[in-house]
Amino acid sequence: MVNSLKKPTFEEIRPGVKVPAKETLLTPRFYTTDFDEMARMDISVNEDELRAILEEFRVDYNRHHFVRDAEFDQSWDHIDGQTRQLFIEFLERSCTAEFSGFLLYKELGRRLKDKSPLLAECFNLMSRDEARHAGFLNKAMSDFNLSLDLGFLTKSRSYTFFKPKFIFYATYLSEKIGYWRYITIYRHLEKHPEDRIYPIFRFFENWCQDENRHGDFFDAIMKAQPQMLRGWQGKLWSRFFLLSVFATMYLNDIQRKDFYAAIGLDAREYDIHVIKKTNETAGRVFPVILDVESPEFYERLDICIKNNERLAAISNSNSPKFLQFFQKLPIYISHGWQFLKLYLMKPIDVLATQGQPK
Repeated sequence: MVNSLKKPTFEEIRPGVKVPAKETLLTPRFYTTDFDEMARMDISVNEDELRAILEEFRVDYNRHHFVRDAEFDQSWDHIDGQTRQLFIEFLERSCTAEFSGFLLYKELGRRLKDKSPLLAECFNLMSRDEARHAGFLNKAMSDFNLSLDLGFLTKSRSYTFFKPKFIFYATYLSEKIGYWRYITIYRHLEKHPEDRIYPIFRFFENWCQDENRHGDFFDAIMKAQPQMLRGWQGKLWSRFFLLSVFATMYLNDIQRKDFYAAIGLDAREYDIHVIKKTNETAGRVFPVILDVESPEFYERLDICIKNNERLAAISNSNSPKFLQFFQKLPIYISHGWQFLKLYLMKPIDVLATQGQPK
């Protein structure tokens, strides 16, 4: 589903180097943390599993995987108009997210080298994987005569500070939802090769296994710190991060539904599938998960989609800025209300459904 409209134009730092997308609540974040607190963690209760995961990282199953082949060596001018723009934006968001992981894991590997060698090596090997992913995506952008200056990105982006336990929640879900996103696209295109508009999608099967192994590492870390997941605080934070990750993906993807249509997917159905699978996976480590089978969950997210469309229309109008603020205010309140109602929806107590004592 490609179109023949003129090529989109992007603002450039210099010829061929794209100005990074503006930072918003929905763009990939760059993180930093309390490295000393992480170095003090006692992981002995689950050290055997962590060492087994380290051995998997050392094997480096994908060391020969990210090699461009002859299919890339062609013009991609036939991907044009809005499809081209949305695809470039997809590559940029994915590259930025992978590069964010690389920076965080590389710094953790450096800071923990002398204090926690096991964790340091795990983080270094995960940073190796993320660097490959980011580089492969950035090279794909060059097929469309653009790329990201990753050094500039490192210096120009703001960094969000999260305490180690919040890093673990966020990165665990990021890696696991990445697995389900990639494998779902891969399986769809395996059945419908006519929808595979670009060869990068052929790499997603092995690629997502990196995401899965990274997620397993953070699963093992959280099990080594069981106090993170216990009590009412563990339940509240589990719900918060699940909702944050799911809502961010849903609002981003529905806004760019034409990209998914270009590869033969319905964005809403795709996101619902990924959300349900990630939620189910999170139930292996989190004490509670969200009730994502409830139609209310997606109905409230759909209201947020409409709210975003109204906000964009106001921003693009010729109204004075002070008037725009008052026009947007009730929409912001509606946004807050929808997320509050989503957060307060009765969660699913994993331990209770498994018949285990809380």
